Amino acid sequence: MPNQKTSAPASEQHGEFKKLSLKKLQDQVVVITGASSGIGLSTARMAAAKGAKLVLAARNAAALKQLTEELRNQGHSAVWIKADVGNEEDINRIAEAALSEYGRFDTWINNAGVSIFGKAMDVTIEDMKRDFDTNFWSVVYGSRAAVNHFKERGVPGALINVGTVYGDRGVVLQSTYSASKFAVHGWTENLRMELEKEKAPVSVTLVRPGRIDTPYNEHARSYLDKQPAHIGMMYAPEAVADAILFAAEHPKRDMFVGFQAKFGAFVGNVAPRFMDKFMELTMFRTQQADRPSRSVTDNALYEPGYGMHERGTNKGVVRKKSLYLMAEKHPVLASMAIAGISSALWNSIFKKRC
Repeated sequence: MPNQKTSAPASEQHGEFKKLSLKKLQDQVVVITGASSGIGLSTARMAAAKGAKLVLAARNAAALKQLTEELRNQGHSAVWIKADVGNEEDINRIAEAALSEYGRFDTWINNAGVSIFGKAMDVTIEDMKRDFDTNFWSVVYGSRAAVNHFKERGVPGALINVGTVYGDRGVVLQSTYSASKFAVHGWTENLRMELEKEKAPVSVTLVRPGRIDTPYNEHARSYLDKQPAHIGMMYAPEAVADAILFAAEHPKRDMFVGFQAKFGAFVGNVAPRFMDKFMELTMFRTQQADRPSRSVTDNALYEPGYGMHERGTNKGVVRKKSLYLMAEKHPVLASMAIAGISSALWNSIFKKRC
């Protein structure tokens, strides 16, 4: 397989993490796992619209073929490969497909994931192991493939791992999913530090979404009587796609999508018992819809789920954009806005007192 090795300026090859220079999306080849639905599907469409060439991977071949045809009909460049990301050989085939078609890839997005809803003591060990294959081991395999490629080329590239607020703070009824995402967060942080220490040309970003309106609940294996669902406020998958693609162009350590993601991480650390009680009080009822659950055998844990749907069957308010994410993308403007608001409030208070 062709593997073009392009030399980069010394400042790019050996600079610090924040000094890495990533290409504009219009000049990139982007690999996306879990591309057939939800966040992956939204990211693929958004990346194509920005001019990126795409390598799309998932287990649902029919959905991938439909998506690739959709993008090509719009004048975009994309190829697809059916792959089970819980299998290292399949991950390597994704990398080989990118090299065969484009000679390289510039961003690798580990996005594929599936959940299990049920009490921790009810879920079988077999199901737990399978969930870790998809959620954790796929990230390890994908990270290794991406890092090896970027180091061989000597040109800065972006590795983006999609985590979750439940990887910062445990949640009831999704113990295995939460544990696998804790593992993803730990793996990503350790890998980042080691690569930064050796001055490898790799930007490593952990995207940490809050609750997102995707078919995630329909694809999950359910041990519950009621259908798993997000109930309440959540964010659109486009918000996560926006964070992912920003990180593809700008080296970022973390990208939080939604204030609830930052809240869960921060308060979970400084007030863990408060968060225990908060989760116990709210998360049993806000993770189940008022309708019977799909069968325990009707899920995407072992077989491909249905594809070509960005949104799920959750109930509540869906925010298309995250103000917290906007502040992360434009910290200077956010600081100026906060300073302006603070000044206006101070002047208002001062005038009233005078």
